[in-house]
Amino acid sequence: MSASLKVTANRSRLRSIAVASLFLSPCAAQTADFASGEETAPAPDPERFGPVRQALHDWHVVIGAGAAFKPKYEGSDEFEVSPFPFVSAEFFDRITIDPTGIEIKAFEKDAFRFDVNIGYDSGRDEDDADTLRGMGDIDFGVTVGGKATYSFGPASLFVSVDKTIGGSEGLLATAGAAISQPLSEHLILGAEASATFADNNYMDAYFGVDAAQSARSGHAQHEAGAGIKSVDLSASATYLINENWVVRGEQGVGFLVGDAADSPIVKEKVQSKTMLMLGYRF
Repeated sequence: MSASLKVTANRSRLRSIAVASLFLSPCAAQTADFASGEETAPAPDPERFGPVRQALHDWHVVIGAGAAFKPKYEGSDEFEVSPFPFVSAEFFDRITIDPTGIEIKAFEKDAFRFDVNIGYDSGRDEDDADTLRGMGDIDFGVTVGGKATYSFGPASLFVSVDKTIGGSEGLLATAGAAISQPLSEHLILGAEASATFADNNYMDAYFGVDAAQSARSGHAQHEAGAGIKSVDLSASATYLINENWVVRGEQGVGFLVGDAADSPIVKEKVQSKTMLMLGYRF
């Protein structure tokens, strides 16, 4: 897990985020104080949990919480605040688990790296906003895909492809560039720019309006075909308070284009997203 604690959250509502918690329940030993005749507990042994803390450190475990201020759905002009927990860990320098899913480093040589990803698409409920009434729900789906990255210095170029199994049955492909630059031992700034292509299934599910949906919702029929869905920009700042505590803020803006922007359910083509998170690194 990098120091920038990258977090990619891109749906209107997260239905399910798995949070791992570690509970330590030491048994209290007692010993008699023959001089006073009273029983007292021994002083805590600071080395007792040494192996556990070392394991958490080796796994780069980060536990935290934050909140996101974002549109109620992609294309909405209404916003909501969504609190979220955050837990991430890295195993064997190859497998990373965080709220977005599982990332497996499949291949790395010099500046090139290829990862396999397993995640989810939380879908969309027609109750999320008045504009969606009559559009029906888009079910939860599991996503599988890969990401190729070429890095040079603090910058990188990337291409990712993700296929949804269930839900929209859609496919998203994203290409972009990112940079992460430490300005001091405490502050790291980052920026990213990307464009996302969506196939017919995704566009039809999230932006299309068929005859039945038109009759129920009152929206004009709209056929949304495959093409560039959006162009996205973001900037982030990560501040390392000390060796354990870290705070991260991110501001993103997305521009819906093509058939996505022309959909009658899209009330705002410019989509702003703000995130703030506090985390503890073991």
